Amino acid sequence: MLKIRLRRQGSAHSPFYRIVVSDSLRTPRAATVEQIGFYNPTRKPSQMEINKERVEYWLGQGAQLSPTVRSILKKAK
Repeated sequence: MLKIRLRRQGSAHSPFYRIVVSDSLRTPRAATVEQIGFYNPTRKPSQMEINKERVEYWLGQGAQLSPTVRSILKKAK
């Protein structure tokens, strides 16, 4: 099963997250199917960009949202 979830990037004490589609049985650091956005919580206000068309496509293909990505999408609307 595919999952839409966060993948941590950045250095220590300065996190930066990519929103990716990946296999749910692999770790978030494993190879991804597609990157569909990013989230930077260290900026004030937090910065995010999400390709909503690709999110809808992957949800139509059966991908599941992680709880954190679900809350980020609610903020983006």
